[in-house]
Amino acid sequence: MSYLEYTVKTVPTGPRKILYVNWPLALLLTAVACVGFLMLYSVAGGSYTPWTAAQMKRFAVGFVLMMSVAMVPIWFWRNISAVAYAVSLGLLIAVEFFGSIGMGAQRWIDLGFMRLQPSELMKITLVMLLAGYYDWLPLGRTSRPLWVIIPVILIMVPVYLVLKQPDLGTSILLIAAGGIMMFLAGVHWAYFAAVAAAGIGLVTAVFKSRDTDWQLLANYQFRRIDTFLDPSSDPLGAGYHITQSKIALGSGGWTGRGFMQGTQSRLNFLPEKHTDFIFTTLAEEFGFIGAFSLLGLYALIIIFCIASALANRDRFSSLLTLGIAATFFLFFAVNMSMVMGLAPVVGVPLPLVSYGGSAMLILLLGFGMVQSAHVHRPR
Repeated sequence: MSYLEYTVKTVPTGPRKILYVNWPLALLLTAVACVGFLMLYSVAGGSYTPWTAAQMKRFAVGFVLMMSVAMVPIWFWRNISAVAYAVSLGLLIAVEFFGSIGMGAQRWIDLGFMRLQPSELMKITLVMLLAGYYDWLPLGRTSRPLWVIIPVILIMVPVYLVLKQPDLGTSILLIAAGGIMMFLAGVHWAYFAAVAAAGIGLVTAVFKSRDTDWQLLANYQFRRIDTFLDPSSDPLGAGYHITQSKIALGSGGWTGRGFMQGTQSRLNFLPEKHTDFIFTTLAEEFGFIGAFSLLGLYALIIIFCIASALANRDRFSSLLTLGIAATFFLFFAVNMSMVMGLAPVVGVPLPLVSYGGSAMLILLLGFGMVQSAHVHRPR
C-alpha cells in the first residue's frame, strides 16, 4: 500500500475527528486561561467587570474557534498559508493609513466589535508561510543562498512595518520566530553565526547612534534600555514600572500574600497590572510556588506540542506545530524576563493570562492548527 493510500485510510474523517483531538493540550490551555481569569478578578478588586467577564467570553469564542479549526484538514491550512500571510501583510499596511492610535502607538484596526492588532495575526501566518515554504522546498536546497534569502525577505518585510508602528517587542518576536523556523527546517548553522555577528554590530551601532542625526531607536526605546541597565536611576519616571514589579515579585516570598491581598496591585502602585505586568500580581499573591506552577503549565503545553510534532510524518504539520510552540514560548519567556528585570520592557503580553482580545483569539487560532495537524496526521 502506497503512503498516500495509507494516509487516506488512516486519517480520521467526519464526527470521529473529535476523538482524535489532543485533549490534554486543550485542557492545559484552559487551565492557563483560568489562571488569567482568577488574576483579572483579583486586580479588579473582586469584580468580574471590567476585565474578567470580557476575557471569559473571549476565551469561550476562542476555544470554539480552536476546535473548529482543528476539524479542518491540515492540507487546507498549508494551501492557504501564502494567502493568509498576504492578508496579514495587507492589514499591516492598512494600519499605516487607517490604524487606531493608543498609548502613543498606531497598531490596531477598529472593526467595530473589536480592535484587531494585525501584528498578532502576522506571528501565526508567518509561521504558516515558512512551514509551507520549507515543506515545498527540497531538503537539498534548504541552505543554498538563494533559497535562504527568500525567507529572510518574507520575515523582514513585516518586521519593518511593525517597527514603524512602533512595536519593538513584536518585531523582535517575529525575527526570533522566523529564525527558529529556519533553524528547524535545517538551514546551515553558518548563517546563524553570521546573523549573530551582524546582531552584535547592530547593537553597537544602535548605542553609537544615540543623540545623532541618524539615531536608530526612538528616545523612549533608549529610555527603556537605560531603565533595564539601571532601574534605580529614575525610580519615579522611566524606572517606575520595573521598580514596582520587582517589589511585587520580592514581597510574594514562597507562598505569597494570599489571593486579593497583593499591595502593589490593590493600591495601584503596579502599572498595567491587568496586561503586561499581570505575572507580578500572580507572584505577589501566590508567591514562588504559584509563579512556578504557571511556568509548569506553560512547559507542559510546549512538551505536548513537541511530542505531537515528533509523532507526525508530515513535514508541514511538524514545522507548523513546532513553530506555534516556539512562538508561544517566546511570548511567555519575554514577558517573564521583562517583568523580572532580565530584559527591557517591550510590551509583550503573558499568553492567555494578560487581558486582551486579538492576542488571545489569534493564539487559539494557532493552537487550532496545531490540533488540526494532530487530528489529521497519518496513524
